[in-house]
Amino acid sequence: MTTVEELYRNYGILADATENVGQYKDAYQGILDGVKSGAKEKRLAAQFIPKFFKHFPELADSAINAQLDLCEDEDLSIRRQAIKELPQFATGENLPRVADILTQLLQTDDSAEFNLVNNALICIFKIDAKGTLGGLFTQIIQGEDIVRERAIKFLSTKLKVVPEEVMTKEVEEYIFVESKKVLDDVTGEEFVLFMKILSSLKNLQTVSGRQQLVELVAEQADLEQVFNPADPDSVDRLLQCTRQAVPLFSKNVHSTRFVTYFCEQVLPNLSSLTSPVEGLDIQLEVLKLLGEMTPFCGDMEKLESNLKQLFEKLLEYMPLPPEEAENGENAGNEEPKLQFSYVECLLFGFHQLGKKLPDFLTAKLNADRLKDFKIRLQYFARGLQVYIRQLRLALQGKTGEALKTEENKIKVVALKITNNINVLIKDLFHNPPSYKSTVTLSWKPVQKAEVGQKRMAEENTSSPPKKQSPAQKRDTRQIYNPPSGKYSSNLGNFSYAEQRGGFRGGRGRGWGGRGNRGRGRLY
Repeated sequence: MTTVEELYRNYGILADATENVGQYKDAYQGILDGVKSGAKEKRLAAQFIPKFFKHFPELADSAINAQLDLCEDEDLSIRRQAIKELPQFATGENLPRVADILTQLLQTDDSAEFNLVNNALICIFKIDAKGTLGGLFTQIIQGEDIVRERAIKFLSTKLKVVPEEVMTKEVEEYIFVESKKVLDDVTGEEFVLFMKILSSLKNLQTVSGRQQLVELVAEQADLEQVFNPADPDSVDRLLQCTRQAVPLFSKNVHSTRFVTYFCEQVLPNLSSLTSPVEGLDIQLEVLKLLGEMTPFCGDMEKLESNLKQLFEKLLEYMPLPPEEAENGENAGNEEPKLQFSYVECLLFGFHQLGKKLPDFLTAKLNADRLKDFKIRLQYFARGLQVYIRQLRLALQGKTGEALKTEENKIKVVALKITNNINVLIKDLFHNPPSYKSTVTLSWKPVQKAEVGQKRMAEENTSSPPKKQSPAQKRDTRQIYNPPSGKYSSNLGNFSYAEQRGGFRGGRGRGWGGRGNRGRGRLY
């Protein structure tokens, strides 16, 4: 057993040797033997071993293994000291191994120890980014579940604070390549984190970079496969992947593949979708995503067919007027409910794709079909005007704090939905139909260019508040029933991204989970 006195004596020999320190191999071996002694000796060894490590390359393995023993010691203070010194071993070919070890140590439950590991990883990242990433990705692919989870979270939170001179193009390309390997087998939560990681890379914020990310998401979404609406995991996968793709779309990065898939595979099965989350309006969630994607759709191979799918689905939510009895009253018990939220999404999508085939309504539909559509539009527009008037009356004179109540926030959002529909319907009433108006979907922030047009639309209904409430920009929609209940509509929406933690089931780890194998020996 090595004593404290022997450790200090060996330390003195090595410290005094200066340039000739490499000749005193026995003295360094004596320090390495200190890890087999008591607590005091271990604490000293944890400091002395890394100090002279670089002078004894032939003992590198023994030194690293000795330090690892201290990193796993039962004494917390010894572990912390040993971990703090680990970056000193990160030289040359030893660095990837040290990175691998530090990644494994992320599984600690001690907050101070966990912070030391994070700091040590950041330290060696600045020394050799690719070497450190190699250790992290090795554990992400091969490590235990808790290590994998924390390694991914380390990348998602710490890469953004790494200096630009460290995050070179070569390093970013390495992250992309290694991430693609991991994405072959991920859970939903991991997929979202990796998209966050990749989207933050400077190299992938260009048009070509965003296009690469869209292709990556499309691959994850299995857009080449037939959609199974009865499988909640398939629905879950498609929604989460699409939600990650939406922010990437632009006039130069097209959403065509996704829009095509939604029109061909999802819309025909909309009513039979199985929700992966209890209480989620899955149909509205799908329609919202479709609405967000359509402005960025490029040339579509089956445009007429897909536009027809949108048209037919729109008709389902735009009822015909109820038949009147001989006395002029409704023959039925009640008038149809007008689903404003659904119609906003479908009408917006139809309006966007209609720009690419402006003669669809006049040239592709027979006269009876077109007449039927205009009757539905007129009936819906009439109900819309009543609903808008009720909302404006309810909000009239309310400003500031009064508009911040939950009930009034809902009414403001409902007013935004109905105003959008009103603008779009007016376009379709033109002869021939027009597709020139621009609206912002009710859950999206309003663009400045649209304010004037929105004001004109509002003036055609009733006297609007002069200033738009910030509440109108909320990214949520909730249920509002107007006093009469006559034209009430489910405006409800749940934040899908917040409710879902990850994909379930599926291919291997990739849409399922792995069993936790427990904590093993560091290596």
